[in-house]
Amino acid sequence: MKVQQQVTHCLEAAVANHEAAGLSVLVRKDGEEVFYASAGLANIEKQQPIQRNSIFRLYSQSKPVTAVAVMLLAERGIIDLMDPVEKFLPGFRNQKVITEKGLVPAARSATVLDLLGMTAGLSYPGDDEAGQYAARVFEENDKLIAQGGGMDTVTFCNRLGQQPVAFQPGSHFRYSTCADILGAVVEIASGKKFGDFLQKEIFQPLGMKDTDFYVPAEKMDHFVTAYYRSENGLQPWLGRNLCVGVYDHMPAFQSGGAGLVSTLDDYAAFTQMLMNKGEYNGHRILSPAAVAYLTTPQLGWNQQFDMWDSLEGFSYGKLMRVCTEPGRYPGFACKDEYGWDGWLGTYFANLPNKNMTILLMQNTTDAGTTTVTRKVRNVILSALSKGEC
Repeated sequence: MKVQQQVTHCLEAAVANHEAAGLSVLVRKDGEEVFYASAGLANIEKQQPIQRNSIFRLYSQSKPVTAVAVMLLAERGIIDLMDPVEKFLPGFRNQKVITEKGLVPAARSATVLDLLGMTAGLSYPGDDEAGQYAARVFEENDKLIAQGGGMDTVTFCNRLGQQPVAFQPGSHFRYSTCADILGAVVEIASGKKFGDFLQKEIFQPLGMKDTDFYVPAEKMDHFVTAYYRSENGLQPWLGRNLCVGVYDHMPAFQSGGAGLVSTLDDYAAFTQMLMNKGEYNGHRILSPAAVAYLTTPQLGWNQQFDMWDSLEGFSYGKLMRVCTEPGRYPGFACKDEYGWDGWLGTYFANLPNKNMTILLMQNTTDAGTTTVTRKVRNVILSALSKGEC
């Protein structure tokens, strides 16, 4: 197939120029696999190639899974999306907002819906004042993890809730710890550990046998090594990012924003469930109404100004990008397509108007939606328009 050869060439070129150590791509259409392609290595030192069952760190591609967990509880009447976060996590009571005049009380409580849209005022660790407050909590937990422990999900998220926020809830978009907080909300609302809830309600019904917050010893041979780019080429990355990076046992902090590992086929089951309006292989995970809502943008026009340039043409909502103006995206795109990516280069896009899914996984830090991802998208969407895909 010509398109498969072109995609493989893109992957091989990315490996050759050290953009990535290894990559794999899976394309599905009309509920069936179109092709699989891979290039490069899961482990450079061992010369171990990427395999179909290689296990990757999802990082932020964990977020759509967390959003589905929230939708499950919403459609069952357990969570109201207008519930204040403080109903579940008391650390969010009496929040303070950073202003030029100092700290002022929040005009209203942040809600579950604010968390889904990244409009709660929260921050990831960063250089500005709000980011510095968040960084202190992450540094505190990192020290505990290094000692063999760490805060649990609810404790950690309550500590984050006690920090001043960057803006009044609902007034702006800021990519942040919102998905982590939602993981704790799901845990409190369901009465189950977040990871246990995901296993029972999502992973087991969908047959996602290699998806979890850690990798069992018997599967470690399939777990890819992560790499970072340096002047001396790609080097193994052995650290932690956002209190995530220990995978040989179940972590105390089960990060809804960055913690999961998975495979192409496992995540394909998840994306196909969404394409099927909530059902997969005889198991209904969500109602069609919940999936429709989940994949609808929620940002106001003013909030969209806060998004980054590489997402031109997309809005955001329910922890995913949603395409509203395809012509503004720097590449081929389809209206209403949705998906997300991760810090180590995992990526998915569901294109409901084409009944197609694009999945890409790689193992290099600071990747996200990179050049190779856009090239692969362009090849696939071009082939689709010519009837070749």
